[in-house]
Parts: sequence; C-alpha cells; structure tokens
Amino acid sequence: MKHILVTGANGFVGQALTRRLLADGACERLTLVDLTLDDAPQDPRVRRVVGSIADDGVLAAALEPDCDGVFHLASLPGGAAERQPALGLDVNLRATLTLLELLRRRAAKHPVENPGQPAARLVFTSTIAVYGSPLPDRVDDATPTRPTLSYGAQKLAAEILLNDYGRRGWVDGCALRLPGIVARPPAPNGLLSAFMSEIFWALAAGRPFVCPVSAQAVAWWMSVETCVDNLLHAAGLPSATLAERRVFTLPVLRLTIADLVDGLAARFGEDRRRLVTHAPDPALEAGFGAFPPLDATAAAAVGFRHDGDVGALIRRALAP
Repeated sequence: MKHILVTGANGFVGQALTRRLLADGACERLTLVDLTLDDAPQDPRVRRVVGSIADDGVLAAALEPDCDGVFHLASLPGGAAERQPALGLDVNLRATLTLLELLRRRAAKHPVENPGQPAARLVFTSTIAVYGSPLPDRVDDATPTRPTLSYGAQKLAAEILLNDYGRRGWVDGCALRLPGIVARPPAPNGLLSAFMSEIFWALAAGRPFVCPVSAQAVAWWMSVETCVDNLLHAAGLPSATLAERRVFTLPVLRLTIADLVDGLAARFGEDRRRLVTHAPDPALEAGFGAFPPLDATAAAAVGFRHDGDVGALIRRALAP
C-alpha cells in the first residue's frame, strides 16, 4: 500500500499500529487522524490531520490524495457512548458511513482514471459487544448478535453497511470483532473494561490492586501486539477470501483473573499475589467476567491468531 490512513491514531491500538507500519516500511505515506496528535512520530512519511471524524471535512481531507488502505480504529467506547448517545451515534456510526461513502465515490472514479485499480482495503475495528450481555453458553461464528449497549448496536450497524458496500464492490472491507485489548496505559478512557489492563500495570509495578470482579471471573484477552498482528493480517487478506466473509470474531485466550494473576506472579514474583484483593461489582462481573468458550473457526482458518498462552500474553501486553 502506498498511502495508508489510520483513524483514531492517537489511541492505544492506533499508536501501536502506527509504530509497526513505520517500522515495517509498509507504506510510502501514512496519514494519521485524531482529536490530538501531539505524540505522533516525527517521520517524513507521516501527515497529521487533527480533528473529529464526526466532521465530514476531516475525513475528506485525510483521504487526499487517493488512499489505498484504511485502518478505521476511531470510536467512542462503550461506557462513554452509553453516557453520550448522540455523540456515540455521530462518531461510531455516522462517521463510518461518511468514510464508506467517500471511499465509494473514489471507487467510482477508478474505471476511468485508474483502470483495474481495486477498491480501497478498509479494516474496521468492531467489538464483541455486538453479542450483548449476558453472553450465551458458547459463542461461535453462527451466534446471533444482540447488542445491549449503544456502542455494540452502532458497531453492528457499521458491520452491516461494510458488508453491503463490499457486496457491491465499492469498498474492499473487513471487520474484526475485538475483545478487551491489553494493557492500556492507566488513563481515563471511558472503557468499562479498564480494570483488565490496570491489573497488569499494578502488579508489574508492585502496587496493590482492588479487582472489581472475582478471582473466578473469566474473560477473553488479547495483547496489543497480537491485535496489531491481526489488523495487518486483515489488510493483506486476498479479496477473494473477503468475498466469502467480511466480519470475523477473532481467536482469543480465555482466562480467569486467577489465571492472569498466576502468570503475573510467575513473571514478577510470588509476592504479587497478596497485592490483589477483590471487591466484585455484580454488574461489571456480569458484563466482563462471564465470558463463555469461543469458537473462532472462520477467523483461524484464514490465519488470525491469539497470543498462545498467558506468559506470551503478559510479555506482549507489556512490551515497550
């Protein structure tokens, strides 16, 4: 890809993806979009577009000149979208539709201006919140989607649009339903699942941690490095593969909090165990501590992967 656009580039995953794209030499030009980009790399390949994706002009400016690859990561996350439904609708759905339309209009010019040029590859980060809460006893590729948060509903609607634009050949899109990605640096971020990252940093630093779910709470986990691996894999999938399926629920590690604490104690010392106390929040545990087995056969069949084991998860989650 010559020109890649990353929305939400100042976010946790966006920064990791940006670093990897530049390190791998994966593009000649990299356009970054976010509300702030003060920490963006100083690199001659990087162009910064500061603003909200809810502003149509921001996306239009970011796509110039023609873009052949887009990683659409920007979103208003679950808790924040629930508190601010109008903003969530603007950012999570309307802006995604605007992006799809801008890419469609560019695709319409290709037969005249660039014969044979394929539609732009769009990698869209969706969410496991499309399944709703509580989850069924097992999740697989045939599990119905029943979102119970506005965030999940907005992401599901965007998936449906991406499928339709792909069917018509307007956008060569792929959506990845992400689990909790760890370990996000401690900061206010509106994520109900923030504790899943905070426990990594607390025990790594030897600080006490009050866990808002029980030791037996079980969740789906993926490190940021493995998340980036999967995003880049999605960008390189053959178009023929995506003609069969455009939306993938990714393979994950399914671990209890006790499993994670065991891994952190093995990495940083047995004394870390006594730093953890539990004050379970029933609502939080119901939403983020009762994840069933996940069968991600479709994603695994085309090469998507999880971290492997808890030790690799911790190592990759805390990598510099």
